[in-house]
Amino acid sequence: MTISASQWGSPTASRRALLIHGMTMSSQSWEGVAQLLVADGFFVVAPNLLGHAWRRSTNYRVSNIAEDLRPYFAMGASYDVIIGHSFGGPVTLSLLPFLPKTQNTTVILLDPALELTEEKIKMNAPLVENELTRIRTPEEHMADNPAWSRRDCISRALGMAMCDRNAIEMFRQNTPWSFSGLIKNIPPNVKITTLVSDPKFNDILEHVPSDVERLNTRVLTGIGHWIQYELPQAIMDEIPLPKAKL
Repeated sequence: MTISASQWGSPTASRRALLIHGMTMSSQSWEGVAQLLVADGFFVVAPNLLGHAWRRSTNYRVSNIAEDLRPYFAMGASYDVIIGHSFGGPVTLSLLPFLPKTQNTTVILLDPALELTEEKIKMNAPLVENELTRIRTPEEHMADNPAWSRRDCISRALGMAMCDRNAIEMFRQNTPWSFSGLIKNIPPNVKITTLVSDPKFNDILEHVPSDVERLNTRVLTGIGHWIQYELPQAIMDEIPLPKAKL
């Protein structure tokens, strides 16, 4: 991992994937999914968002964080698959205008943070601030999340440790927190699948539009917010098979 991104696989691979992590995470949170993608013939790139992995900024608006990723689309660079988790969901949707119009792209959103009420922001912001003040150990994460691997727990602790303490500004600078509109007009060359955790854990499903063309939503019964840790195969199941070579 460099300060800007992590990479897996060969740059000459026939398929490419771009992975966008969530708040207080890092590119290394994708290790497990990235290895599955490499085994499936992908070259994988996962940027570290502004405010994460020691990348500092004063502008933590979603639009600015997406603009910071524009170099990943330089010179017509394209991706067969783009995956965004949580806060990375609205960031991923903000990348849609950068996509080449001639390349078919599968976008997979994992529990995207599309809508947060002011009340929920007031509740969540102090929780995140407390987590940043006292970084929990991998052992503590393992005790709380038996479905996670030790590698996942280490990446979770690492992401918190490398996060800018001022990144809490993400809540204030993105208020009102409303990004559902970004999912309304999907380009004709893009198909979006939203994988949503069990509604008994949160209200993500309520904010995913149900009447949008080229948008499919799948609820994962019994699975929590950390889909890439708890059920990575569900992500792989949504990725189209490679085109047959003639």
